[in-house]
Amino acid sequence: MRTFIITRTPTLVTAIAVLAAFVLAASFVWSPPALAGGASEAEQKLLAALSPEELANTIVLQLKHGRVIIRLRPDKAPKHVERVKQLIADGFYNGHTFHRVIDGFMAQTGDPTGTGMGGSSYPDLAAEFNDLPFKRGTIGAARTMDPNSANSQFFICFADTDHLNGKYTVWGQVASGMEYVDMIAKGEPPATPDTIEKMYMASEDLKK
Repeated sequence: MRTFIITRTPTLVTAIAVLAAFVLAASFVWSPPALAGGASEAEQKLLAALSPEELANTIVLQLKHGRVIIRLRPDKAPKHVERVKQLIADGFYNGHTFHRVIDGFMAQTGDPTGTGMGGSSYPDLAAEFNDLPFKRGTIGAARTMDPNSANSQFFICFADTDHLNGKYTVWGQVASGMEYVDMIAKGEPPATPDTIEKMYMASEDLKK
């Protein structure tokens, strides 16, 4: 039995007309328009500013509270990034629960069984420990006590967690939407776990 573990932002008439228009406008709550794929204007600008290579290594994690944009690091963990992209293409992550969420530490997901002991049908990955530090928004590969046992599970850090540096593989970093990660239900497991509604390549938004 495998248990995946992680150790612990003018005229009077004209003036009256302008004032009336201002009061009328103030009575409505304005929100940014949703653009392609549901991306906000700020997200769309972020994605549009990326080079083709950067865009090819950016993913979207759709949660019930909002969208999280994650930048992948193939330069530091190529095999892990390759695996994440393959699982995204397979639709593997969609619907998975956040089964282990520790306030102030991290939120873990990517297990189809929701128990922390499952993974994909692909072989486990050899560790790609690197010099990227675990900080708020860092994405790491979950594993067992065996360093070479990462498969599909991953975790997102709520805060800096220096004690994980060099012991788990960092393969990504949240670029925007960390406030939605903070809202994920806490617990081991949570009473009512949050799920990944959809996980997909960010380039899909710009194609729509």
